[in-house]
Amino acid sequence: MTGVATEVETARDWAALRARIPSTGLGGLAGIVALLAVWALLAAMKVANGTIPGPWLVLHTMYSDGWALYGPNFRVTAQGALQGFVWGNALAIVLALLVVLIPPIEMLVTQLAILSYCTPLLALGPIILVVFGGRTPTVFLAAMYCFFPTMVGAVTGLRSADSTSLDLVRAYGGGRWQRMRQVQLISALPNTLAALKIAAPSAVLGAIIGEYLGGVDSGIGVALTAAQTSYNVPRTWGMALAAAALAGLGYAVVALVARLALPWTRAEAQ
Repeated sequence: MTGVATEVETARDWAALRARIPSTGLGGLAGIVALLAVWALLAAMKVANGTIPGPWLVLHTMYSDGWALYGPNFRVTAQGALQGFVWGNALAIVLALLVVLIPPIEMLVTQLAILSYCTPLLALGPIILVVFGGRTPTVFLAAMYCFFPTMVGAVTGLRSADSTSLDLVRAYGGGRWQRMRQVQLISALPNTLAALKIAAPSAVLGAIIGEYLGGVDSGIGVALTAAQTSYNVPRTWGMALAAAALAGLGYAVVALVARLALPWTRAEAQ
């Protein structure tokens, strides 16, 4: 019996220790370490005719290029992605509100959303570039890439409102706007913020693709094109890492906002 009791206490101690350790952070760190190990192994094995540089070579190239190269391009792409993120998500949330408030327009709005999602945006980019020029395609593609997931998330969240709460507001004489403001908007926050976390990296992707189309002289997409043209493989990988870092930063910022705005969901998860 003493041995069984000892094992039970040991298991309990391990469970308490694991509860105190942030498993999400450890899992993310383990994933990064595993990815770097696979990357270094592929580089050492000369996979793809040796066109995969090792992690240390890429990091050394990034250090040599310095902030003078990465800083301006990073900032320009971030600005374009942020503008597209704001415009695309604002339009998506407004249309989601209209769908819930005016149900007859749902079919039309849904068809437009699906059309925007299915249309090859690389075909629209050159048209936008010819018509408007400048950095408009960058902002446009960033907005289009994050429009659909945010609209779906917002509509789903608005419709997930508790029916009892809606009936209570209606019983006290509340109209459609009162139900929306006091119940549905709060219920929609978790789904909408979850969609925004997906939309942030998508906006970065759209901005970089917009820069690939031309018409601009700076940005991560432009620097990637220049590095590929000059066959500077380590710099190409470095720019790809910069793009991934920017997408990860966008996701992290929205995730932080979600944690601060929805403290009750964090408490439920615990």
